[in-house]
Amino acid sequence: MKQNSLGIVESVLTGKAKPYTRPGTYSAIDKQAVYSTVSVNANGLEGDEQGDLRVHGGADKAVHFYALEHYPKWIEELGMLPALIKAGAFGENIRAKGITESTICLGDQLCVGSVLMEVSQARQPCWKLNDRFGVPDMARRLQSSLRTGWYCRVLQAGILKAGDTIDLVNRPYPEWTLARLMEFFYKNPLHYPSLEQMLHLPLVKSWKRTIENRLQCGEIENWDSRIDGPKQ
Repeated sequence: MKQNSLGIVESVLTGKAKPYTRPGTYSAIDKQAVYSTVSVNANGLEGDEQGDLRVHGGADKAVHFYALEHYPKWIEELGMLPALIKAGAFGENIRAKGITESTICLGDQLCVGSVLMEVSQARQPCWKLNDRFGVPDMARRLQSSLRTGWYCRVLQAGILKAGDTIDLVNRPYPEWTLARLMEFFYKNPLHYPSLEQMLHLPLVKSWKRTIENRLQCGEIENWDSRIDGPKQ
């Protein structure tokens, strides 16, 4: 049963994979708004693609959300860059109004249109954002700001559209907002008590493996290849 509305779908976006900025790379980050209903299944939105299936797409990254509320903050910090003029600047499928990483929790089950989703992880920003924005450290800025966006897996296929409400169905981990999770993943990455607590959450395999390695080795993994990407 639906409990309460968290926000609204301001825009729905999909994109096709195309050759990207660096030799041999592809991306579908340049997504365009869809003005009709869109079918959504376990693989994501109908008509949407990913440029590198090793790190994008899949069941745990089926639908990417980004908060409308973050756009003015980025414009204030960076100016009115071309990418920020319209929805889809961050490659999101859903630009959501009313919810951010500080108000959404890991494991939240959301009903959007007739689609039932579950918040699976926060986004780990990559170098493709640097090139999209023309800002060499954009991915690092996103990560340090904790304004990363997040992914959902699809529990029940259906359809959705712009204007649909985002309704909270279940919140099993109310103490673990995505902002708190990322605080200990990015900003205070060797806070052992919190890392140990996080292992009891339904983390995706890659996040769980990262935390286990930190606890075992007492070291932070190298983020350079993800954030800076291949040499141009």
